[in-house]
Amino acid sequence: VCDIEVPERLSFSYEQLKRYDLVERCVRVPAREGSEEEILLVHSSEHLEVAKSTQTMNEEELKRVSGNYDAFFFHPNTYRCARLAVGATLQLVDAVMSGKVCNGMALVRPPGHHSQRNAANGFCLFNNVAIAAEYAKLKYGLQRILIVDWDVHHGQGTQYIFEEDPSVLYFSWHRYEHQEFWPSLKESDYDAVGLGKGKGFNINLPWNKVGMGNSDYLAAFFHVLLPMAFEFDPELVLVSSGYDSGIGDPEGQMSATPEVFAHLTHFLMQLANGKLCVILEGGYHLKSLSESVCMTVKTLLGDPVPEITGEMAPCLSAVESIQNVRAAHKPYWKWLMYEDTSFLQNLSTKSHLLKKANTNPSTEQESEMTNNDETVKVERFLELHMKNILFPVPPIKTATTTDSKGSAHLLPVPVHLVKEMDKTEIKALVSGFYADLVKEDKTLLSLGSMLAILDKILKKEVCNGIAESPTAAVSVVVALRHSVRFGFQRVLCIFVGDMQIIPNTEDGKILMIHICEKERFTFVLNSFLLLLKDAEGNDFFSAVLGFILPVAYSYQPNLTVIAVGPNRSLGISEISLLLALLQGLAESRIFAVIEDTDINLMQSVAKALVGASTPHFGVYVPPTQEKVNTIKILRDQFQQEWKMLQCSGKLSI
Repeated sequence: VCDIEVPERLSFSYEQLKRYDLVERCVRVPAREGSEEEILLVHSSEHLEVAKSTQTMNEEELKRVSGNYDAFFFHPNTYRCARLAVGATLQLVDAVMSGKVCNGMALVRPPGHHSQRNAANGFCLFNNVAIAAEYAKLKYGLQRILIVDWDVHHGQGTQYIFEEDPSVLYFSWHRYEHQEFWPSLKESDYDAVGLGKGKGFNINLPWNKVGMGNSDYLAAFFHVLLPMAFEFDPELVLVSSGYDSGIGDPEGQMSATPEVFAHLTHFLMQLANGKLCVILEGGYHLKSLSESVCMTVKTLLGDPVPEITGEMAPCLSAVESIQNVRAAHKPYWKWLMYEDTSFLQNLSTKSHLLKKANTNPSTEQESEMTNNDETVKVERFLELHMKNILFPVPPIKTATTTDSKGSAHLLPVPVHLVKEMDKTEIKALVSGFYADLVKEDKTLLSLGSMLAILDKILKKEVCNGIAESPTAAVSVVVALRHSVRFGFQRVLCIFVGDMQIIPNTEDGKILMIHICEKERFTFVLNSFLLLLKDAEGNDFFSAVLGFILPVAYSYQPNLTVIAVGPNRSLGISEISLLLALLQGLAESRIFAVIEDTDINLMQSVAKALVGASTPHFGVYVPPTQEKVNTIKILRDQFQQEWKMLQCSGKLSI
């Protein structure tokens, strides 16, 4: 009866992990069966007894019991498999919470997120992720757990279990089509925000049309999930990781390609001190599923994130849904306190549904032929696509140079030391190309360290690097021009602190953003110079998630450079998190140039670059109205050019 939730979902994924040599890089955590006591943390004893009784049933009895549930099909082995899925999930939670591993993925079947306290539903017998959340609260005393459900179906089972519980923040995006798509529930819409004490802790983001792609998913993270997650400040993140939201899936019919899951995973790794457990849910196109699983695991292992593909512009229907979620949750979240939020009527898709209702449905045979053709087409596309986006990982993650003060030895152990560039070579390079920038010997001598690291990054011998410079502003402008001369077409540079910015002459190949005390905006020779006033404290999240990240992802740089000068308006933890978030861009090629000799800053930046978990921010303080308005003005001003800004503020589509 059920021809898509098949054992090959696991075997294909596992074989692909082996092909990419990822299995051998992971710690193997043995599976076990979940105990009855653990299952009863979420499910009723009646539900457990029915499940147990199916082990000895014949086929007719199994069909009869299955008929009591929506889209669930019992087999004599279902009960044991479901207990193994629960136990494997809890084994992963234990491994992460005990510090044995930083993070991990549980490849399990059957999935769990549709399963309710007293009912199997939608291929799900026991709710693996919900049991994991209750288990973690009980065993480790956790008070804040974030569940991110990126499966294409709404995890209504998880919603029902936690809708009155403020200790669990549940976020789900799902194909909805104005309640036309399964499970076709009113409570899957954006206005189901939770009940009682749980109000505001249930976030539904309904997709009202098919074909949602990478930019739609990223926009949902920038403008809804990440601001809420940083305010919520979880102690553990659990992902209901359904890949039926990826390209080619017969259930989802979405367009997102496998690398988007690398980016989503990368963002979630910046929360909860990196404690992240990814648990498989759906995913029924075997090639799309297996590639997406591999992208997720590569990112969990700390590999550079592939560049995202596709136009970075969310569709109008996605913008409408995101706006409605923000409006529905404004009463419950501090970060939304001063944001412009208003409900939209989803006009872009309601007319589409009327057309759909008036079309003649194709015959079942025609539909099956179309699906088979589509499956083959997507397989061919993904073969080529993965070859295009995957790249050799540089042998060294993070580089710096030895310096006269000897502070390099205080940096984290994985930081690799490179020799400074020879002085004769520097002089020749400067006189040939950068004489207009370098006027003093002090500046000239300081370039040796910076250029040595930059060359390693440009040649892809190292992934990222950190350099100290007494003249960071000049060093960075030389670095920018050097990168463009090397052949890089789009370089993003973020200046933090009081620095004299020297206009570049590279005709639009460099985008500059300046976070400083002064507040103004100007164009410089086709490059883009944005000045954000004092984005410190929790105003930082408003500036970074609401503006800098959407602009950066719209721009899609080949290289990111961050310069930190004196009198900076960002603290050490903010600078480190900014670096960590920006590593999702440019295949994680990022270069930090620091004028400040504060060893704590150098250590924190180096830790972020090598992939250590980002520091804790403490109690969330809402952004000021003045700062929110500043960001809002910038968003409204530039959303035509940088489309990822269009999911918040006024719409100009």
